[in-house]
Amino acid sequence: MQYSKSKMEQLVKHSAELSKRLKEVMKEHDLEKSFALKALYHSEVKDGGRYQKDYQDL
Repeated sequence: MQYSKSKMEQLVKHSAELSKRLKEVMKEHDLEKSFALKALYHSEVKDGGRYQKDYQDL
């Protein structure tokens, strides 16, 4: 499964919890949105993460 910025943006848009988590990651680590999205992908989606199925359905 490969990272796709557009898929991650859609996933975050449709999930209030992921949207909140994105803002936390951006603030906590002082990251731009694109880097925070990639970090969320690796922590919440990839390798059996809890949003993997939702991501694959997009």
